[in-house]
Amino acid sequence: MLPPSRSRAPAAPTPLEMATDASNVLLAHKWEPGKVNPAGWWMSEKLDGVRAYWSGSAFYSRNGNVFPAPEWFTADLPKIPLDGELWAGRGQFSKAISIAKSRSADPARWHKVSFAVFDAPKLAGTYEVRCAWLGAHLAGRKYAAMVPFQLCRNQAHLDANLAKVEKAGGEGLMLRQPGSAYEHGRSHSLLKVKSFHDEEGIVVGFEGGKGKNAGRCGALLLQTPDGRTVKVGTGLTDAERRKPPKRGVVVTYKFFELSASLTPRFPTFVGVRTDLDWAAYCADYTAPTVFTPGPLKRRNSILFGDKIGYAGGDDKTRVAAAVAGADGQSAKGSKRARVG
Repeated sequence: MLPPSRSRAPAAPTPLEMATDASNVLLAHKWEPGKVNPAGWWMSEKLDGVRAYWSGSAFYSRNGNVFPAPEWFTADLPKIPLDGELWAGRGQFSKAISIAKSRSADPARWHKVSFAVFDAPKLAGTYEVRCAWLGAHLAGRKYAAMVPFQLCRNQAHLDANLAKVEKAGGEGLMLRQPGSAYEHGRSHSLLKVKSFHDEEGIVVGFEGGKGKNAGRCGALLLQTPDGRTVKVGTGLTDAERRKPPKRGVVVTYKFFELSASLTPRFPTFVGVRTDLDWAAYCADYTAPTVFTPGPLKRRNSILFGDKIGYAGGDDKTRVAAAVAGADGQSAKGSKRARVG
């Protein structure tokens, strides 16, 4: 006689499954003035950190690589998947990715990084419900905090906050559609708002420098996914001019606008994108059209909230007001989030 069947707990996801989830996170479209009214959308600061997917046991990049965070950094994180960024403050992308990727770096440098969380992919319910859960379960964490947000009142409110964050050295804003679900891949429920526009290109050559840059790199010659050649000569440090990124390396550059011939005006080098898969970027690329341009420390300022980071004791980041506001907007959705 066969023994009675017993129910089994779901098997823990394999590293391959977790890496696959990390490669399929929610991605934003660019916000274009006049196409979407921002009133009623949730507004937060766009962080220039390293996108990181917390599987519940490890951090993964969008390419599926593990970020070797110290155990003390992850010890009090919730055991469910979280979507966010490893952030070291405004303008610190290069240092953040250096810390996140290196297995030989001084582990103490991780004290200067925070896991800024903006969603929970496996939780059911609306965006507001998921944020209420995050606010409650990330309170008091030493190295993690929910990215604070605010309801956008109108275009003037968006413009004022964009100017404020850019003046402080930030990248821009993110807009999240109220009542939205977590989607996998690029979605119009998430929009990035920037005065500067940025894009990625692959290094195909170099132009020699003149004057003080004689004998060094004067400009990088980049190729975009749609075949345009872009010359980027500003934004490079002296060290980068002496030893520029090699051919085949993917870099990010920013610019104000495109000319009628789709040439970026005032392109500026931002940094090497070792976290980006060029083939995947090209496959998801949409060719642009002419448009109207719209030192490391432990705690960093962020729009709409207290500073994020480890203060040497309990994390004092407060998101209660934002969470209360979000939960109050979720009357049409479930008041409880569950792991899906």
